[in-house]
Amino acid sequence: MSYDSESKFEADLIRTLVEEKGWRDGVLKYKNEKELLQNWANIIYENNRAVDRLGDYPMTAGEMQQIMEQIKALRTPLKLNGFINGGYVQIVRDNEKDQHNFGKMISLKIFDRNEIAAGRTRYQIAEQPIYSARNDIYPNRRGDFCLLINGMPLIHVELKKSGVPVSEAQYQIQKYLHEGVFTGIFSLVQIFVAMNPEECVYFANPGRADKFSEKFCFHWADQYNNPINDWSRIAERFLSIPMAHELIGYYTVADQTDNTLKVMRSYQYYAASKISRRVSEMKWDDQNIYGGYVWHTTGSGKTMTSFKSAQLIANSGDADKVVFLMDRIELGIQSLREYRGFSDETDDVQSTENTVVLLGKLKSDAAKDTLIVTSIQKMSRITPDDNVNIADIEKSIERGLFLS
Repeated sequence: MSYDSESKFEADLIRTLVEEKGWRDGVLKYKNEKELLQNWANIIYENNRAVDRLGDYPMTAGEMQQIMEQIKALRTPLKLNGFINGGYVQIVRDNEKDQHNFGKMISLKIFDRNEIAAGRTRYQIAEQPIYSARNDIYPNRRGDFCLLINGMPLIHVELKKSGVPVSEAQYQIQKYLHEGVFTGIFSLVQIFVAMNPEECVYFANPGRADKFSEKFCFHWADQYNNPINDWSRIAERFLSIPMAHELIGYYTVADQTDNTLKVMRSYQYYAASKISRRVSEMKWDDQNIYGGYVWHTTGSGKTMTSFKSAQLIANSGDADKVVFLMDRIELGIQSLREYRGFSDETDDVQSTENTVVLLGKLKSDAAKDTLIVTSIQKMSRITPDDNVNIADIEKSIERGLFLS
């Protein structure tokens, strides 16, 4: 369907998302940062009513300021990804009416990557949000709309009508970045979406306009890698719940190696999710368990895909061990560095200096020893000799997933 009016396109897309695609908790129109902060404070309060958290005493302006100071200190989209996916924020209670917690450090739940379309997760849309300029040189701006999860604006969508190229929407986002409007609560934006009725691209928040690169702007595609561009299919496949929630919780990657927030391409998403789903369905006592493989060209992101697969499996508890096997020691060192760069605070990627250390980590029941990077050479040296008994080896591989 063609649109000669951007406002009509915006209205139809938002209505579809609200009525059919899971954004069920209301549209907030023409809200500024102060109003969106109050909305966030209300949601934090409703989601943290336990007596050792907020009880019956709402968030104060001072407590929200504490949270905003933490956001300001983190500053970059990469570090804020860890803040969001960490799931909790700590404040010192300053509401004097809460005599039980006044003056105490309390931990408040803000996001749960696993609580998708369930529990107390709230899905709202901020339509035409007002962005304040960082100085008097620039005017205040109004975006098209933001997708809010638990009150946090995590996905910003910029629209153009039919006949206006998507590059114009991308340029507008770059302009907003240059003017510094994505500050305060809006600095939480993780993903930008630029679209017209016939085409859509998405990219991770680069933080600054000069960090923007078109090579990191992707078209969403189906499982056969056929691009999806029609706006109604984008609403169904990409911007819907649960997909949008999963994209933030599982398929953004804060790459510490080059200090860049990244978002996975659609084929990486399909590969990682299918691998983890296959493992979750595994019958471990089956004597005819088959392996599988992921094949792609150089530079396609295979290491990130394998890491996300390993992370999903390790976090789910569907395998006791996830072992990433390399066929060359130097490749193992590189992969370990990349894995640790991709990992967040909940991950603990283990190296193996030698076969003895490897065996110890395989035998370990500690949660930190679930995800292991090693070489085929070290693994091949584990044999039933005087130092290693058969029971140890069998325990090591009882419910393990090996990636190479």
